[in-house]
Amino acid sequence: MKSNKHSSTSHRSGNRTRQRYRGFFAITLIALSSACNNTEPTPAAALPVVEVTEVLQQDVPLWQEWIGSLDGMVNAQILAQVSGYLIKQYYQEGQIVKKGQLLYEIDPKVFQANLDGARSSLARQQAVLITARLDLERVKRLLPERAVSVRDRDNAVGREASAEAEVLTAKAAVDSAQLQLGFTKITSPIDGVAGISKAQLGNLVGPGSANAELTTISQLDPIKAYIPISEQEYLQLARNKQNKNQHDDQPLELVLADGSVYPYPGKFFFADREVNIKTGTIQVAILFPNPGNLLRPGQYARVRALIKHKPAALLVPQRAVGEMQGRRLVAVVKPDNTVELRPVKAAEVIGRLWVIDEGLHPGERVIVEGIQKVRPGTTVDPKPYAEAAATGER
Repeated sequence: MKSNKHSSTSHRSGNRTRQRYRGFFAITLIALSSACNNTEPTPAAALPVVEVTEVLQQDVPLWQEWIGSLDGMVNAQILAQVSGYLIKQYYQEGQIVKKGQLLYEIDPKVFQANLDGARSSLARQQAVLITARLDLERVKRLLPERAVSVRDRDNAVGREASAEAEVLTAKAAVDSAQLQLGFTKITSPIDGVAGISKAQLGNLVGPGSANAELTTISQLDPIKAYIPISEQEYLQLARNKQNKNQHDDQPLELVLADGSVYPYPGKFFFADREVNIKTGTIQVAILFPNPGNLLRPGQYARVRALIKHKPAALLVPQRAVGEMQGRRLVAVVKPDNTVELRPVKAAEVIGRLWVIDEGLHPGERVIVEGIQKVRPGTTVDPKPYAEAAATGER
């Protein structure tokens, strides 16, 4: 009986296993059938999108540029030449002042007292001189009558000479005191723009003090631009000046910090006496007219000169030119939209554009954006470059 029960149980278990396998195979067959009936072609990979622009051809000016700074034609430091307390300021900071205009006044009381004392001493010495001269005249009258001796006459002559010397010393003291009193009124030595006052009313000013320098006045029209040039550029400039067939008065342009071009051209003024042995450059001064005093000392100055015009130059954006192992490369999109990496010879930079001397032809398309997505031979989807390449900036 047990054997039949066990056999019946095994039979039912085998049936369930077979049913599960049948269900699994049925589901698999249905899935495979469905997959076969719904098979669709795999979509092709999307082409990389790049932004391209055409190689431009146009005449371009070639400039040579130097970076420097502006300085006043004359910069007069206004110093306190006598010690005292500053009691008045007569000028307005940042405004134009005239030569001889009163700028400051130092308390004159002490200096006026010194002058009065010097004048008093002079008066006393002049009285002594008058007495000495009268004595000498009297001795001279009595000497022929032998009423006085020769020695008396010599003494009288000596007293007169000594009195004259004392008078001269007293006069010098008066002049010195007068000069010191004059230094209490500080005037401008030039016409120019006055700077910020470095001393305040009530400050003790004078030689040796922390407030010896009061302000600075700069003559700004014309104004100087100092630029460093190389020894080679200096030699070329010097030879041009010596060669009468060359024009050494070529106008120079000034580009301001905001990128605008100053409307008045400049001209060469002078070169420094020596070459800086550390930098190999020499300082050159350029003069620019400055009506209205727009330009101020210390301003950034980019001075440039037009060297020549380059006809039919090929131009591409700077972003289109890469560098690899010391070579300049440009990614060119050929007519079939495949990419070619081409070595080029890059020359000058004109604004945002690079002048290409060799390696490109007018009208060819170069990649400006997306070059990192491609390799030589890659087929691309070219789109116009978002920015206008032909800016014409200098």
